[in-house]
Amino acid sequence: MTSRQPAASTAAATTSPAPLPEWMAEAAAQGVKPEQALAFIGLGLMQKMAGSGNDLPWIWADSDDGGRADLAALRQRLELTQLALQTGAPLTTAEVSQLLGVRPTSESLERAGIRARRLSRNVWKLARAEGADSRSDDAFPRRF
Repeated sequence: MTSRQPAASTAAATTSPAPLPEWMAEAAAQGVKPEQALAFIGLGLMQKMAGSGNDLPWIWADSDDGGRADLAALRQRLELTQLALQTGAPLTTAEVSQLLGVRPTSESLERAGIRARRLSRNVWKLARAEGADSRSDDAFPRRF
């Protein structure tokens, strides 16, 4: 007794894989791996989806987080804040805003362990906030 296989499975078993497109065969001959060719295709599709060519909205850019950090300005700001804390020099509202990164709107402002206290109109003094000195530099408690 001979069993017959369905015609569809026989045809699938005898057909060969689809031939590679010409550009893919040329790329393979030049040493491009199939994974790399697939990446190029995916990049092309993403660019078409973005619409404008190379402006991909889901890729991170420096402008997304405020641009590049100005480390020289940051260092100067930190040094000036430390100097204001050490000397107790009176500061203007604009100077406090620049040093703390936020404009004070009440009689007292606390930010990053520093307290700005209003002495009179447009005169402020910086001091370390209570409990700021006793804190460890490490923000996370260590567990062993």
